[in-house]
Amino acid sequence: MSNVLLIEDDAAIRTSLTRGLRDRGHAVSSASAALDGLRLAVEERPDLVVLDLGLPDLDGADLLRMLRAVSRVPVIVATARDGDTEMVRLLDAGADDYVVKPFSAAQLDARIRAVLRRTAGEDRADGSVTVGGLRIDPRSRVATLEGTTLDLSPREFDLLYYLAARPGEVVTKRELLTHVWQIPYGGADKTVDVHLSWLRRKLGETSQEPRYLHTVRGVGVRLAAPA
Repeated sequence: MSNVLLIEDDAAIRTSLTRGLRDRGHAVSSASAALDGLRLAVEERPDLVVLDLGLPDLDGADLLRMLRAVSRVPVIVATARDGDTEMVRLLDAGADDYVVKPFSAAQLDARIRAVLRRTAGEDRADGSVTVGGLRIDPRSRVATLEGTTLDLSPREFDLLYYLAARPGEVVTKRELLTHVWQIPYGGADKTVDVHLSWLRRKLGETSQEPRYLHTVRGVGVRLAAPA
């Protein structure tokens, strides 16, 4: 059972989604305003936040940035705004996923389960990730391997953290371009390849003899602890 915080100002939608998610096994708390939602997110430390953008006291995108300043909690944005520019803005602000209104509780439940599967490797207390001898702390932006600090560029750190937070999951290059480079509609796969090559070198491995980073040909890359 996951603990979901629903931040939605429409009482009818809030009641319907709360009932529907509870029927599907989630524990749900809710808030009708941004600042109340921020307080609950800090106090209750939910597993996931569902965030409406049209809130009475703050725009939801502003609240998203405030949440990201204090927490790594996964956030699904619920919005009636479906334009490309808006989607890019939400990804830039730190959203993990989004759903466009109207949607059902069943659709939202599927999104919640998918996001929680992707983020299952994260330590909810401080956002740190440990995979084998690799430990990544997003707050201090320090990554260590067997206790030795890795000298990573900001983009290398973001790439490593994104993969390590999804241990064993094959991540496509398109997903990496979307979430690490914030380029949701394509880009140069070579950019990902080059950064993966640099990461392998710093992790003391090669594509021919991988330890942590495993290429799945034609699909993407998977980070897993050495066997």
